[in-house]
Amino acid sequence: MAALPSFPPGFLWGVSTAAYQIEGAVREDGRGPSIWDTFSHTPGRVRDGDTGDVACDHYHRWAQDVELLAELGVSAYRFSIAWPRVQPAGAGPVNGAGLDFYDRLVDALLARGIAPVPTLFHWDLPQALEDAGGWLSRETSYRFADYAAVVADRIGDRISRWITLNEPVVHMAQGYAFGTHAPGRTLLMDALPVAHHQLLGHGLAMRALRTRGGAEVMITNNCTPVRAAGDDLAAAEVYDAFHNRLFLDPVLRGEYPPFAADADFVRDGDMEVIATPMDALGLNYYNPTLVKAAPEGSPLPFETVDIEGVPRTAFGWPVVPDGLRELLVGLRERYAGLLPPVYITENGCSTAGPVHDADRIDYLDGHLRALHAAIEAGVDVRGYFVWSLLDNFEWAEGYSQRFGLVHVDYETQRRTPRDSFAWFRAVLAGQR
Repeated sequence: MAALPSFPPGFLWGVSTAAYQIEGAVREDGRGPSIWDTFSHTPGRVRDGDTGDVACDHYHRWAQDVELLAELGVSAYRFSIAWPRVQPAGAGPVNGAGLDFYDRLVDALLARGIAPVPTLFHWDLPQALEDAGGWLSRETSYRFADYAAVVADRIGDRISRWITLNEPVVHMAQGYAFGTHAPGRTLLMDALPVAHHQLLGHGLAMRALRTRGGAEVMITNNCTPVRAAGDDLAAAEVYDAFHNRLFLDPVLRGEYPPFAADADFVRDGDMEVIATPMDALGLNYYNPTLVKAAPEGSPLPFETVDIEGVPRTAFGWPVVPDGLRELLVGLRERYAGLLPPVYITENGCSTAGPVHDADRIDYLDGHLRALHAAIEAGVDVRGYFVWSLLDNFEWAEGYSQRFGLVHVDYETQRRTPRDSFAWFRAVLAGQR
């Protein structure tokens, strides 16, 4: 395999994880229940009845995992902070033991020259807030800003980059529109207030973080280049507006796409808060989306179609590395003069087999070459994070999908670096 081209000086190389997917210890040291605790313990919601009760036991094995990060040679580690570990009820009393955990983690990372990049919300909403309406309630936006302030007051002196929300489109769609993720609501288009309240929470949290230091603040969106099947351009435009523009137009332009522009849940001053200028934009990319018009009588005006003639991951997702270049160049053109510096905050794939994962190496190599092509085309990309450091709880798929550079035996919690771990370590060494 040919060596990768050189990325710009100072380019940030990292890996990503999320709290509920790896931490376990869901009832320890004062942590409150999250919507994912409730959802995963509801029969029929998660494959094989799996839960995140133990996951990778990172809460107890974090020091071992930090040593893996150091061995890998990354310059940054993106992790998420569990809101119910910090504020068990999502508001009010703060759990000092929860903050202590992240305090220790941040110090250990910095001691090894690894920049901590915390995400404040990666889908594990405190159950008490969901009981009060969840992200359908405007009050959750304000509680999120309060929580952001609590975390920043404790560790903000050592943080250079914050991420407010992870993939609000996925949390809205899977959690509130289609019910396949926690909290399991099936509201379809009536889930739109969830988009607005997440974005409002992002803007309010940004302002809280800004008053507590000079760190970069960004949101991480899941974005996909949308392609029309045949002549179904109208359906593709609607899907693009729903998946991409609904969460990018407000933060970059201060407005919603036309289908949501006159929503009655938007109040005076909201868009100004949401469009508080960001220092950067996080993007998670996995694959393009092919769209056709939905059949008559469908509750949605579009339908996704399989992309044929390309490899597939163990999850069944199409492998289209050039889609990353296509996405980035397209966003630069769409948001000319408005697009801030970009970090690819997730990119990776699930593979079969315990250690030998040539398919993952091919996947990452192809996507890094596509990313370099986007940089060469003029897109200001500042960093790249592989999803994920460890195999983990893959939401509704339980433990059936393995995304890790490190294999985890869930019975023994033994960590075994895969071939892709050695490959990525060599890539990072070559980029220094």
